[in-house]
Amino acid sequence: MKTASAGLKTIAIVEALKGSLVLLAAAGVVELVHVHAQAFAEEIVRQFHLNPASRYPRIFLDTLASLNSTRLWLLAIGAALYALVRFIEAYGLWHERAWGEWFGAVSGSFYLPIEVYELMVRVTPVKIVLFTTNVLIVAFLGRTLYRGRRGLSKSSSLRSH
Repeated sequence: MKTASAGLKTIAIVEALKGSLVLLAAAGVVELVHVHAQAFAEEIVRQFHLNPASRYPRIFLDTLASLNSTRLWLLAIGAALYALVRFIEAYGLWHERAWGEWFGAVSGSFYLPIEVYELMVRVTPVKIVLFTTNVLIVAFLGRTLYRGRRGLSKSSSLRSH
């Protein structure tokens, strides 16, 4: 069971890192509320010597131009909620709680159809890595839950004899 414990702790660290990264991104979004987003975007395009009229810099500039304080706050709140879910999962897995394993397996499973769709739209190395990592995490947690149930049923059947 040391392997399962190490695996759960590793997944807990990954989930906590995901939550932390999203929380940092949310903090950056909130900071944009206080800074004029369009000027900020134009400065990024200028610093990277990009042509503001070309496709991707234009998409970036148009997206930020359409954001208002309400939308930015909604994005920040959504990111904070996502981070909270990741931290709850990380806590449960780190402390080897059965609910944490269930929580991780179920929440990870929610992303699989979205990731499959994204791969069908366009395959990129990042999408492949994210999908593969998520499949491995869900499979590991499922196996851990299955083995835990089998261990419980064996120990309860031994006690009844």
